[in-house]
Amino acid sequence: IVVLLATLLCAAAAVASSWEDDNHHHHGGHKSGRCVRRCEDRPWHQRPRCLEQCREEEREKRQERSRHEADDRSGEGSSEDEREREQEKEEKQKDRRPYVFDRRSFRRVVRSEQGSLRVLRPFDEVSRLLRGIRDYRVAVLEANPRSFVVPSHTDAHCICYVAEGEGVVTTIENGERRSYTIKQGHVFVAPAGAVTYLANTDGRKKLVITKILHTISVPGEFQ
Repeated sequence: IVVLLATLLCAAAAVASSWEDDNHHHHGGHKSGRCVRRCEDRPWHQRPRCLEQCREEEREKRQERSRHEADDRSGEGSSEDEREREQEKEEKQKDRRPYVFDRRSFRRVVRSEQGSLRVLRPFDEVSRLLRGIRDYRVAVLEANPRSFVVPSHTDAHCICYVAEGEGVVTTIENGERRSYTIKQGHVFVAPAGAVTYLANTDGRKKLVITKILHTISVPGEFQ
């Protein structure tokens, strides 16, 4: 395992060095350097993919510059054609990387001084390639230190993963109440219709819980 980790780290470092040198040679190294430095902040196993995305973005920029230069020389470019090219570019980019979601991909549905709940939009709205999992949604719950999440329930089965922090969760189903102590790495289940409430027992850290919701009525919709 140690040898494998060392090999992967060396490979990532070599790719980063090659990529940075190549971009510095062709583009002055300013924008691409920022991209590479951003990748260096990622965990080691995410760096190769991050660097590949940097390459793709830089390649798209070069292609876009080439098209604009060609339009300027020929004098045949129009604003309508540019809009069409931009739309095609966005559609291709979405189809090429439909599995990557950053914080901006989530919509905040609940927010207070004690925390928030963010939900990822339905998968089939993101890409045709994701229609097979349209019955599932992803949500992220963040509870501030020493905060309490009031009892609630949803019409969707929920698998919850504790991404950060620790606390206590209670579920009430068919009149039976169950309480669990949870911490980072734990997984618990909240069936559809079960009443769930929890508390962040840590005085310093947030409690962050990621949820996979399986909708049972309208595909991809839950309340």
